[in-house]
Amino acid sequence: MIPTSAFPVGTILGYPRIGPNRELKRAVESFWAGRIDAEALERTASELRAATRARLAGLGLDPTNAAIPESFSFYDQVLDAALTVGAVPERFSSLVGADGRVDLAGAFTIARGAGDLAPLEMTKWFDSNYHYLVPEIGESTPFALSDDRVVEQFREGLAEGYVTRPVIVGPVTFLLLSKAAEGASVGFAPIDRLEALLPVYAELLQRLAAAGAPWVQLDEPALVSETFDVPRSTVLAALERSTAVLSAVSDRPAIFVAAPYGALGDALPVLAASGVEAVGVDLVRGGLPESSPGLATKTVVAGVIDGHNVWRGDLAAAADLLARAVERFPQLAVSTSTSLLHVPHDVSVETRLDPRLRSWLAFADQKVDQIAVLARGLTRGRASIAAELTAASAALDDRLAAPGVVDAAIRARTAALAPADFTRGDYQERAAAQEQALGLPFLPTTTIGSFPQTGDIRRARAQRVAGTLDEEAYVETMRAEIGRVVALQEDLGIDVVVHGEPERNDMVQYFAEHLDGFAVTEHGWVQSYGSRCTRPSILWGDVSRPAPITVEWSAYTQSLTTKPVKGMLTGPVTILAWSFVRDDQPLAETANQVALALRDEIADLERAGIRIIQVDEPALRELLPLRRADQGRYLDWSVGSFRLATAGVRAETQIHTHLCYSEFGVVIDAIRRLDADVTSIEAARSRMEVVSDIRASGFDHGIGPGVYDIHSPRVPSVAEVTALLEIALEGIPQRQVWVNPDCGLKTRGYEETVASLANIVEATRAVRARVGATG
Repeated sequence: MIPTSAFPVGTILGYPRIGPNRELKRAVESFWAGRIDAEALERTASELRAATRARLAGLGLDPTNAAIPESFSFYDQVLDAALTVGAVPERFSSLVGADGRVDLAGAFTIARGAGDLAPLEMTKWFDSNYHYLVPEIGESTPFALSDDRVVEQFREGLAEGYVTRPVIVGPVTFLLLSKAAEGASVGFAPIDRLEALLPVYAELLQRLAAAGAPWVQLDEPALVSETFDVPRSTVLAALERSTAVLSAVSDRPAIFVAAPYGALGDALPVLAASGVEAVGVDLVRGGLPESSPGLATKTVVAGVIDGHNVWRGDLAAAADLLARAVERFPQLAVSTSTSLLHVPHDVSVETRLDPRLRSWLAFADQKVDQIAVLARGLTRGRASIAAELTAASAALDDRLAAPGVVDAAIRARTAALAPADFTRGDYQERAAAQEQALGLPFLPTTTIGSFPQTGDIRRARAQRVAGTLDEEAYVETMRAEIGRVVALQEDLGIDVVVHGEPERNDMVQYFAEHLDGFAVTEHGWVQSYGSRCTRPSILWGDVSRPAPITVEWSAYTQSLTTKPVKGMLTGPVTILAWSFVRDDQPLAETANQVALALRDEIADLERAGIRIIQVDEPALRELLPLRRADQGRYLDWSVGSFRLATAGVRAETQIHTHLCYSEFGVVIDAIRRLDADVTSIEAARSRMEVVSDIRASGFDHGIGPGVYDIHSPRVPSVAEVTALLEIALEGIPQRQVWVNPDCGLKTRGYEETVASLANIVEATRAVRARVGATG
């Protein structure tokens, strides 16, 4: 029998799982290092889940009626789904126990790789900065309910007195996010395996019902996206079939299908006609949908508080929107637009932020509080929350009127931009000039920018912030590390040298600390992937560069070597994507402001004698709208901002850019339009899958498909790198190919980094000798 409990009036779609003090990160990394065992890691995770339930109940979510989502993961929710349904690639079969389950150590091996076992690929989760692991599904991949942690975690909450709502990646999204396993037939797509997968989901629903779960949340964000390679009609047919099968399961929880990150569009009528009991709609990004007869009998869960950003919600506008929504959907609940996975825990601990700025912000806990307020307004009437509406409106008005939010001089500069500011000369002429100026060998080797950040380096930065290390001693420490990195690269034989970025805590935060219009947090950590966390900066006002940022470090580095040094900058789109950006003006305007600040920095680098300048744009693909109709406008302004930043240099100055986990083929035309002289891109985990896209597109600029997966602790062998280079050279003219890792080396240790780079150089020399001898 299906439970009849009503859906909670107020809820959220998910909550940060790393812990307010990154407890999970520290425990997981201690487990990897062998400092704690699996039992200790499980204990920390259990304590963290218990604290989260108590926190959410204290903030106003009903602890007895499935308002609290059970959305924990040790590493990644898509990996969890793969392990739940038994979708373990054949190369990891030795990790599967007699009971069909993969233990924690095995799960981390699948995520990170070990020895000759390459990990699952990793890519961006829709248009966020979260990375998920890509399942591998073949025509004969067996599916079976192999892990019921989600049931165990529900029971854990129940034992503490909480009736929570288990959250699972839905079957359609799971298959659409998967890739075809190696050896699959041409034309096969993982979504073709839906019929085989659905019985496993059905069994899981029954186990949850037996455990007492009244509701289950199936996350189906793929329904709002048009970025998949399968026809939209196939997606809708899969949705219709999956909801039909799962809603027909006897003895199941009520089903809530959540589809964040955009408008459901043509998927909404399918859900309305289905047998599921609740449907989530993202009203922040998708707008208020039209009524549908089928929705009259379902709960519509209205996402009116932005889960993707940190600005304090306009509660009066949200209340107005809910008032209109309840006229169309009589069974209405209120929620965040997305999981709160994308925001930090609590703004109240940010005591170093300007109090005025802090009053404009809402992190996860504050957003839960806003949901509780709006839910109270739904049940008791608008008058019951009048004070909260007034306070939120006052904060919004104060933000719009604050000094620095609008700077007349900056606005005048962007208004005066002309087409010539966005263009460089002919690429072939530039390439000839750069070849003569730089004198590099074919297959030039380089790295993406950062080198491992040692404990000494991190301590020096922290001591400088704390005032216990003076500026002179700090500079001396950083210069010593730069000297070490330069000497290492020269010893290894790397052709284009970087300074290693020891002075940078984060590739975006470092620039935010030196640009007007930004603020940075102390504790605003957000999970990026696995145990990797970042602190996105807050872009609150008009942006400008008061002084040079990187020039001194790059010039010092060049003084240590006769090899060309790359100046390292973060591009305008990535600075926006990896920050919490003001929402009171178009992103295009903000991007041009950042681009002009970077253009000034590039001009100063060039004047200082830096002949190669890399402007990283790993997030170019990340911000691509999920709806095709919106993509052209985005690519116009995003490409334009990069060109605005880089178009002022001489022909002899070589501009590089870098993209990681960006699905090269999806944005190949945009990458061509960037007009960078050299583009490096992730390619190692996918074993050079990008080469076919490069070859098919006729891309003729320099390209560095990565040969070292830096997101894994594995050291690639000489043979492995050689094989990757040979794949690259089969599809790309050798004059275009550069050799580099997938991404920066900041998160790696020196021992594995040195070994990996040595293997890369050795493999490159061998391939150079072979290619030179044969052609």
